[in-house]
Amino acid sequence: MRTEPRGYAEDGRERLEIVPETTDDLWHLSHVLEPGDHVSGDTTRRIQRDDENLRDTGGEREHMRATVQVDDVEFARFANRLRVGGEIVDASREDQLGHHHTLNVEANTEIVVEKEFKPDQTERLEEAEAATDAPPVAIATVEEGAAAVHTVQQYGTEEYVSLTKPTGKGEYAQPRAELFDELGEALRRLDTDAVILAGPGFTKQDALDYFEENFSDVAGRVTTVDTSGIGDRGVHEVLKRGAVERVREETRIAREASLIDDLTERIAEGTKATYGPAATMEAAEFGAVDTLLIVDERLRAERQGDGDWEIDADELLTTVERQGGDVTVFSGEFQPGQQLSNLGGVAALLRYRLE
Repeated sequence: MRTEPRGYAEDGRERLEIVPETTDDLWHLSHVLEPGDHVSGDTTRRIQRDDENLRDTGGEREHMRATVQVDDVEFARFANRLRVGGEIVDASREDQLGHHHTLNVEANTEIVVEKEFKPDQTERLEEAEAATDAPPVAIATVEEGAAAVHTVQQYGTEEYVSLTKPTGKGEYAQPRAELFDELGEALRRLDTDAVILAGPGFTKQDALDYFEENFSDVAGRVTTVDTSGIGDRGVHEVLKRGAVERVREETRIAREASLIDDLTERIAEGTKATYGPAATMEAAEFGAVDTLLIVDERLRAERQGDGDWEIDADELLTTVERQGGDVTVFSGEFQPGQQLSNLGGVAALLRYRLE
């Protein structure tokens, strides 16, 4: 994700240019945009002709620049787009003002957002932007005598290292361990969130076995995928099968699952944990919250006035952050978030036990 400040609107709200670059970025945006925000972008709209010299053909779609005041936001996960609907409050065609319109925001679509950004929303955008420069996933392809590592960036893939070590018989043959050792060292230096180990035949499994004995930190992040080749061709096969997206999603779920496991273990032991809106707010006011866990759907509902909490959700987040605590927003789509929803949608890992 790329963001660029564009000053302030007349009502004092911050104006921010945002370019989402991945489906993940669109998902993040769906939890930042709220009713009442203004979102501007290039779009098309079916225009009804009323010119006396033109026959009414039921409307022709025309390009225009429009700003909508947000009523609803829908993340269309399988269509890889974000639908932002609302009343047109500014447009390159004045005759369209007041009409309802939906902006379809896709990857690499520039939009301008005017809103009062809350601290957790700003942090979400910053994390998404930071992910643009970090290689959270590496693709390592390996076969007998050769291996390569590519990093997966938001803009595409980039070769990090290419290795050649003749194996088998002959004067220049080297043990396979040398190839696997150099590959493991390269992956350790990258320190990515996940590694996709791909290639033809059984060599990749042999490499993984070697990692488990000698590079346990790398082996714990590996997922294997069958491909017919290595290098650029192997990487293309991995991307075509959607393996990177699956691994990224699984990595996020794993982080959330680790936190929810810690929470439930502490609850069972009756130590340094709390859950539910009222109890969590009380812990925050005492400065006891180390990590706040909150479900995105619950947070959105409270902000829109559709929730049933007796506390102010934004006041809770602000209190935690002001006292140096961390905030993790869970996705309600996945199991850890659903477990947290069953505990009232919000909980906390505490610095110390509250009596």
